Amino acid sequence: MASLNLEDMQQIQKELQAKYLEKWGGLSPKIGRDKLLWMMIEAGEVADIIKKKGDDAILNDPETRHHFTEEVCDVLMYLNDVLLCYGITPNEVENVYLEKHKRNMSRW
Repeated sequence: MASLNLEDMQQIQKELQAKYLEKWGGLSPKIGRDKLLWMMIEAGEVADIIKKKGDDAILNDPETRHHFTEEVCDVLMYLNDVLLCYGITPNEVENVYLEKHKRNMSRW
């Protein structure tokens, strides 16, 4: 795989969700709410590394950088679960992302 894109990430998450369907309960808006909360907890873990280790360690210490990246990936995994729970496709994200970028480029 040359580059991991949102479509790839969602496919990976679908595989993971299918494997743990009995344990995790599948994908639905109600589950999406829980996933959003878990995503916020993971984002807190990312912030905790910044707070405790600092920018320099993230940039220069391979172990800290790996841990930081792993926590960021947890955030992305939960974000993709939320998108899947609400049936939001990579194409929808792409279109809205580009609209938002265009709008942001003309602000201020």
